[in-house]
Amino acid sequence: MKFVDEVSIFVKAGDGGNGMMSFRREKFIEKGGPNGGDGGDGGSVYLEADENLNTLVDYRYTRRFQAQNGQKGGSTDCTGAKGEDLILPVPVGTTVIDAATQEIMGDLTKAGQRLLVAQGGWHGLGNTRFKSSTNRAPRQTTPGKPGDARDLKLELKVLADVGLLGLPNAGKSTFIRSVSAAKPKVADYPFTTLVPNLGVVSVGRYKSFVIADIPGLIEGASEGAGLGIRFLKHLARTRLLLHLVDMAPLDGSDPADAAEVILHELEKFSPALTQRDRWLVLNKADQLLEEEREERVRQVVERLDWKGPVFVISALESEGTEALSQAIMRYLDERTVRIAEEPEYAEALAELDRQIEDEARARLQELDDQRALRRAGVKSVEEADDDDFDDDDDDEGGAEIIYVR
Repeated sequence: MKFVDEVSIFVKAGDGGNGMMSFRREKFIEKGGPNGGDGGDGGSVYLEADENLNTLVDYRYTRRFQAQNGQKGGSTDCTGAKGEDLILPVPVGTTVIDAATQEIMGDLTKAGQRLLVAQGGWHGLGNTRFKSSTNRAPRQTTPGKPGDARDLKLELKVLADVGLLGLPNAGKSTFIRSVSAAKPKVADYPFTTLVPNLGVVSVGRYKSFVIADIPGLIEGASEGAGLGIRFLKHLARTRLLLHLVDMAPLDGSDPADAAEVILHELEKFSPALTQRDRWLVLNKADQLLEEEREERVRQVVERLDWKGPVFVISALESEGTEALSQAIMRYLDERTVRIAEEPEYAEALAELDRQIEDEARARLQELDDQRALRRAGVKSVEEADDDDFDDDDDDEGGAEIIYVR
């Protein structure tokens, strides 16, 4: 199934039914009086998070959705039928944005969570409603109100506990295959992974976490090189980042240079994202002799001035992956306890999440505007008119190093 993480759709709620003007007419009953019923309310439009979906591909080509209108009122005080609500299923992790105001209407982060995006129109009143002691034969009704109509932008951010960062061929897909049941494509050429992959890592009975394999970055990705940075937004909701580095690249390049490239692109995308807890994972240890490993690790750690945890693994041989998985589980458990017991810590994390979301959205919008300008043949933002934009589209101390067993 094609992975789609951004779509634009139009939703229209149902209109309310008109009120009825009617009078009671029965044999032997003179001046029976008004008996026109109210119309029915129009159906509303809801978005509902569905855990069985992992892409917005269903909204790629069908983009207009309308709820049912309410029926008009009937005689003998019969109320018109209410329009049926329209419920649109979306993946868990979908952000809903009003395209006209760029206001975030809501985040669907739990399965079954429902969000009202277009309110159905209110029903019209029948002439029975206007009967009074001085107006015994009212000929007044009201029409139903129109339902809300909105252009929406849906953005999917995968929900994962851990996100993988690294250059192409750093071994991210091999790692996720090693620690989970996920089977992303693995090959000996760059950009094997074209879309995010999720895997569930089990580390014991009733203990597991979700890990996300993000397509590899290259130098210049923040300017659109390679696959660009559009998939980095999926890291916004992760709790921990694993920075995978090939410690024995075939081209003989310095592994520290690869790590610095990723850090640079991350900072250009969202400075706040660099404040997320991040561990350095040196992969492909099986490519080096025992005596070479320690020296290579020391060089990388010193060059990067790394203060956090460092893990040395071989994803291909599953060496060190179990220790890494156990350490991640302990970290996530401790984080959960701290959030529950320390309100200041919880608030700081929430604020960091908001900053990352805001910076990511602003950066992606900036890149969209730049692409629109290039299509319009405009060189700079200062030269552009509104019509040129296309709406469519740190702990102190030494590093903790854990070696393979």
